[in-house]
Amino acid sequence: MRSVALGIVLGFAGDRVLGDPARAHPVSAFGRVARTLEARTYRPRRSAGALHVAALVGAAALPAAALDRALARRPHARSLLVGAVLWAALGGRSLGAEARGLAEEIRRGDLGAARRRLPALAGRDPEGLDRSELCRAAVESVAENTADAVVGPLLWCALAGPAGAAAYRAANTLDALIGHRSPRYERFGWAAARLDDVLTWPAARLASALAVALAPLAGGDPRSAWRILRRDGRAHPSPNAGRLEAAFAGALWTRLGGVNRYGGRLERRPRIGDGPAPDVDHVERAVRLSAAVGTVATAVCALLAGRWGR
Repeated sequence: MRSVALGIVLGFAGDRVLGDPARAHPVSAFGRVARTLEARTYRPRRSAGALHVAALVGAAALPAAALDRALARRPHARSLLVGAVLWAALGGRSLGAEARGLAEEIRRGDLGAARRRLPALAGRDPEGLDRSELCRAAVESVAENTADAVVGPLLWCALAGPAGAAAYRAANTLDALIGHRSPRYERFGWAAARLDDVLTWPAARLASALAVALAPLAGGDPRSAWRILRRDGRAHPSPNAGRLEAAFAGALWTRLGGVNRYGGRLERRPRIGDGPAPDVDHVERAVRLSAAVGTVATAVCALLAGRWGR
């Protein structure tokens, strides 16, 4: 499994140096295929949604698994395969760039530009959000996506090779497409949401623990971060996002949660953290903490791949 460990390092380095592919991004292509297939498979039933998810996750994972087996006796080529699949699955650099771009627009006082940038980070409606609410959305998105777009692909690559990374990214993308609650997806999207919850569960715990430990790198206190994680981590309706938001809120000493609007639908999230409302500085520190978590998680997952293989 040394080839997988090396591939994990290569994939993370590729994401940090190159970012997302400029053209023909595999995740975007997967989303288009999922939308096309949905036109044929959609039924307002959980069973239909489960078959839809199984077909698409299998289509993402099986080719990676077949290539992985074919390269089993060629460790260098296998490392390149793992690195390429993981590079496509990761999104840490883009996450940080979007958050920093939004923070820069706010710093210049152009809230309109910041609102236009928000949909690239979070799915909530940006209209009418003030400086503090825009910063809150950015910090919450960076926190949650530290598991979804960084630690999740790394961990599943360590446990199941490139097929694991591909399957995880496919499940996470389907959750974003159809896993949210709405009249159309209340039943059809149930399987996508539950599968993402299960697969992200270990990644969210690893990422939140690392965020607590690395809090000093973002100017925070591990004891405060641990206290907020234990107190508020279960308050969020998501079994995973709440852990990350609580760990980041404690590490950055800020207050998250509140009212979010999604297409006219309101969701009231419980308050997480004890500090002041988020500002631009909190966004910058959240990006720094997320990058540190990703770096250490890469080392942990590379070591795990080696031990798991033995």
